[in-house]
Amino acid sequence: MVWIDGGRFMMGDAPLYPEEGPPREVTLDGFWMSKTEITNAQFAKFVAETGYVTEAEREPAAIPGAPPEMLQPGSATFRVPTSDNRNWWAWTVGAQWRSPNGPASSIDGRDKDPVVQVTYRDAAAYAEWTGMSLPSEEQWEYAARAGAESLPEPKDAKGKVQANYYQGVFPAKDLGEDGFTSRAPVGCFEPNAFGLHDMIGNVWEWTTNNAGRADAMGQVNVIKGGSFLCASNYCARYRPAARQFQEAELGTDHIGFRLVDAQKAGPSD
Repeated sequence: MVWIDGGRFMMGDAPLYPEEGPPREVTLDGFWMSKTEITNAQFAKFVAETGYVTEAEREPAAIPGAPPEMLQPGSATFRVPTSDNRNWWAWTVGAQWRSPNGPASSIDGRDKDPVVQVTYRDAAAYAEWTGMSLPSEEQWEYAARAGAESLPEPKDAKGKVQANYYQGVFPAKDLGEDGFTSRAPVGCFEPNAFGLHDMIGNVWEWTTNNAGRADAMGQVNVIKGGSFLCASNYCARYRPAARQFQEAELGTDHIGFRLVDAQKAGPSD
């Protein structure tokens, strides 16, 4: 965990996307935050000690008119669209945190990858087990900005890649110039000024903020940070101010989380 001194900052931007603005001033107390996203190894320990079963492993609730596969345990996975199927996302039976891309996939040898295929409730259960919590959107964005006047970019001024994101023309081909075409082990890239890794790119991260969408059938939470699927030609949400809305009961192969602890005293207290 890394201690983040409290302070005041301007949250949001003159919006690249409507949901990002208008900017507003926010003041926060100090808090501890996970240096990296929670990993497969950390989540595996939680499951081993508690017997927790993630939502993707349970029988899904019946949805009127849903295709047969969505009545079986599974989750959402990204797919490259084809001429006969232009969908980017598919319900994959058997996709869950141990097999994030479907039953043929595995996390063996990938202990340091961020855990994915966890819903908001799965992440909150892990947080409760640790005695900590998921970050608010305000805490998350403050930590991602790291006190900088200029926002972090996926490449520096010399063109060096600083995050795991999508190079190429999304969704046809990720060139992998950053060394990855999927999730990267946590901490592969340099930390920000607060000592936090992967605050942009790699995987989206859950926050406690409810998006409050009137058209939603259930709870919808804000996720932050973008992922390895964010490209400059589409989405470009690998920025601290960017925000996305995600159904709380649905995991994917590009959403994870990290923790905060606002109750434990800071290092100088």
